[in-house]
Amino acid sequence: MIDVEIRDDMVRLGQFLKLAGVLDTGGEIKSLIASGDVDVNDEVETRRGRQLHRGDVVSLGSHKWRVA
Repeated sequence: MIDVEIRDDMVRLGQFLKLAGVLDTGGEIKSLIASGDVDVNDEVETRRGRQLHRGDVVSLGSHKWRVA
């Protein structure tokens, strides 16, 4: 699991995936999230605007990132 530091108390899922370096563009991230391949805290998430807070875990396949 990789810890990804955020500056504020909250970050949106789409922004977090870009910050973590998962994909380069917002369009790619939007499609990825809409496909249902992204989990937040072990639940499928299809909203790129989902608010994430420190300690939340985002996973894509066998890759995991924690909001830190």
